[in-house]
Amino acid sequence: MHFTTLLPLLPLLVRSSSVPSSPRSLFANPSDGQNALRIPTSYESAVMARRILHLTPLGTLSTVFPSPSHLHDDEGSLEQRPAGLSGIPIGLMDYIADCETGGDPTILAINIATSFKNAAAGSNISLSLQWTPPHPPSSRIKSWFSSPGDAVPYSAANLPRFSLLGYLEKMEDTADLRQCFVDVHPDAKYWLPGNKIHAAEWVRLVVQDIYWVGGFGDRAYIGWIPVEEWRNVTKSEWEDIKLPGEKKGWKEWSVSGWEL
Repeated sequence: MHFTTLLPLLPLLVRSSSVPSSPRSLFANPSDGQNALRIPTSYESAVMARRILHLTPLGTLSTVFPSPSHLHDDEGSLEQRPAGLSGIPIGLMDYIADCETGGDPTILAINIATSFKNAAAGSNISLSLQWTPPHPPSSRIKSWFSSPGDAVPYSAANLPRFSLLGYLEKMEDTADLRQCFVDVHPDAKYWLPGNKIHAAEWVRLVVQDIYWVGGFGDRAYIGWIPVEEWRNVTKSEWEDIKLPGEKKGWKEWSVSGWEL
């Protein structure tokens, strides 16, 4: 279907009292006079992302399988690896914590884990995060496609997610670092560095680039966040905002869910 043929269907596709009556703002940036739909700046988005990093204990680490000649495996699992994986990306969940002031996530690296073996063999690495609200919205985005009993009780496409690209750097094992990480992940105390099960070490993901998708493009910033903005965000700045769903009673279409 051609794009122009969709325009008459807009009133049917989206029904909400907080959605502008004109379809213009759904497909173009709002003017300066429309404060209710002002798109956040890249720096404001960096503040939101830093808060998400602090409040989100899980992320997806993405790496690329190296060629077998570059992978040193002391535990024999290389023999079980399927053929043809060289250069193929893989994303796996891992524990993270926000234990430093500059925005570099802290990770407890289990050396036998695929992500860290790939990184040790020279793979690039990225960390993907998404905001998951603790409370469902009081007012949902509705359209003629909506049905009772939605699989997800909020619009994930309307909420922010981002990816941190960089490299892993070893960190010193300190009591403060252990306490910070275990405060976020109490079960991790069983595989801290020095445990009797697997070799483990502390690493930070040194952030070099940030790609941000704040939600729908007519009301959220989508694009690269300069790394200097990421690092210049202060703790007081990300502590002073609230993300959608941190409080009960938020509405998906309304920008009032954001408290900047």
